[in-house]
Amino acid sequence: MISFHTEGLEFKLKNKTRLKKWIVATIEKKKRNVGDISYVFCSDSFLIKMNKEYLNHDTYTDIITFDYSIEDNMLPISGDIFISIERVKENAEKFSIKKSAEGDSQQEKRGRFENELHRVIIHGTLHLLGYKDKTKIAKAEMTKQEDLCLSQLKKIN
Repeated sequence: MISFHTEGLEFKLKNKTRLKKWIVATIEKKKRNVGDISYVFCSDSFLIKMNKEYLNHDTYTDIITFDYSIEDNMLPISGDIFISIERVKENAEKFSIKKSAEGDSQQEKRGRFENELHRVIIHGTLHLLGYKDKTKIAKAEMTKQEDLCLSQLKKIN
């Protein structure tokens, strides 16, 4: 079962049903089954506290994935994925290619944020599927998989 939660901030995820279908389709396309996966949208302060406590990292991050899956491709994947909405917003601005001289409209900003949020959501899902991003080669493969998955989201109603 896929669930969405918030912790330490007010945030409303749009298109939950569509996103659940997309996540399930991504997992099934990789020949795996869906277990219990929780996506928790939180603040920077909440996520850095978790990063320090559980991973001994004193840095801000956009996502932390806790994988509870058993290494058996026949068993469902399960985990908790924590996503900092503040980091996603900042990264959407930072990595944005299109910037107008007069400033962007709210709709353009919202679109960039949603695209970055979807990228981070599927990034966590890909971690649960076994993809890594610690080396240059692994990171390139992760980005390739993210792009493929994002293209599939457009096909889901």
